[in-house]
Amino acid sequence: MTDGSTASGTWDRPARSAPEPQQVDALQLGKSLRHARKQARLTLDAVHEAIGLAPSQLSGFENGKREARFSQLQQLAALYGVSLEQLTGTAPPSRRAAMELRLERAMQSSAWQQKRLPTMRIGPRTPDDVLETMLALVDELDRVAEERVATPEEARRANTQLRREMRSRDNHFPEIEAEAATMLAKVGYQSGPLSQHLIAAITERLGFSVHHVGDLPHSTRSVMDYKRKRIYLSRSSRTGHDPRSVLLQALGHHVLGHSVPADFGAFLRQRIETNYFAAALLMPERTAVAFLDAAKQERQLAIEDLRDAFAVSYEAAAHRLTNLATVHLGIPLHFQKVHESGIIYKAYENDGVTFPADHTGAIEGQPVCKHWTSREVFDVADKVNAFEQYTETPAGTFWCTAMTERSQAGEFSLSIGVPFSQAKWFRGRATKERSVSRCPDPSCCRQPPVELASEWAGQAWPSARAHSHLLAALPPGAFPGVDETEVYSFLASRD
Repeated sequence: MTDGSTASGTWDRPARSAPEPQQVDALQLGKSLRHARKQARLTLDAVHEAIGLAPSQLSGFENGKREARFSQLQQLAALYGVSLEQLTGTAPPSRRAAMELRLERAMQSSAWQQKRLPTMRIGPRTPDDVLETMLALVDELDRVAEERVATPEEARRANTQLRREMRSRDNHFPEIEAEAATMLAKVGYQSGPLSQHLIAAITERLGFSVHHVGDLPHSTRSVMDYKRKRIYLSRSSRTGHDPRSVLLQALGHHVLGHSVPADFGAFLRQRIETNYFAAALLMPERTAVAFLDAAKQERQLAIEDLRDAFAVSYEAAAHRLTNLATVHLGIPLHFQKVHESGIIYKAYENDGVTFPADHTGAIEGQPVCKHWTSREVFDVADKVNAFEQYTETPAGTFWCTAMTERSQAGEFSLSIGVPFSQAKWFRGRATKERSVSRCPDPSCCRQPPVELASEWAGQAWPSARAHSHLLAALPPGAFPGVDETEVYSFLASRD
């Protein structure tokens, strides 16, 4: 054992152990046995006469359905005039054997069985072109499966593409605003917060009834039953979601005409659109813009005022401001939702701020500079009032306002920021809080100070919180993470 230190001050990595010997693949061994017998011009009966193996037993060996003993393999190798290594080698003995082997493995795979595809018997008289055609179909099935699997990287790419589209349109979706306005007009909405009475009227007008249950499938926020025109919501108050928003999001799928998403990108887009639809109902564009414009004229814009005026959460109000501020007020801005660990959970910008990003352009999961308002707010003792700060960055100086909210996933900061020139419209612009960020320069906050590094480099070995889900594909299916059987069983159990 060593003390873990190295001359270079980097983490030690143990030497790789020698690989374990590979076991003989029964299917591949069978192909080698048959090939060697054919090359020796021997029939099954001839082998039986020579060494006593029954034709049915030898056929089982060659089909990979029976396992030969070592002594039997030695006898067969000697009879066929080949070495034991040739019989048990890892490479198929011929191109034909390789095609047969690959097709047989494909037909035995769980993916093939899950699709309930028919199998075919591969015999010596099966033409090569039939094998080639079947393998081409296998390749196409594999390609389609790869496209449908949403790996973390593919999910980040889809998120990045959607965020770019949102920025190009200033996060404003006029077609969804129009759908929400039409629905509000039909139920007689006038002004102020959307009442529970009007939400019930919207639900009834769309032909649905709401049912609160205690056994909602754990992988869902809501379940729509189109057969009986019902929407099921959780009876629990500990879901972490505003039940009004969850209901309106479910109705949004219906109003916006969503179909089963074809890929993860489509799934994300539908989630964004239904969230937008719910926000456009809870904070209608006409009344929300009038409220914000009046506050701007008085230079008193504040997220908490929008929150209180429409009886929504601080996060919902901050999101809604990103929909309306640029198009209606001429204010570019950015939004962040940052976990207490310092990583970005959600973010949006059209004001030139530079978020940390990976090689795909994705910002989710990236650590935010410790000197930004979205990180500094965690250390503020006052958890009731908003915290404001000016931050100098390589991209310019930004004024930001932030608050924290706690959920089942931990504490999050929610912040809205604008360029220095736009701070004049916001309450809290007179803050004396100042900070400087040099990120992405590693010396800003990602590298330890020289004095700490000189003392502790090579003398520490942290045990990281490795999240295995970051290495895995996202749950498969049209709605990632939703257990289809659980949902159908839930609906079947209803009256």
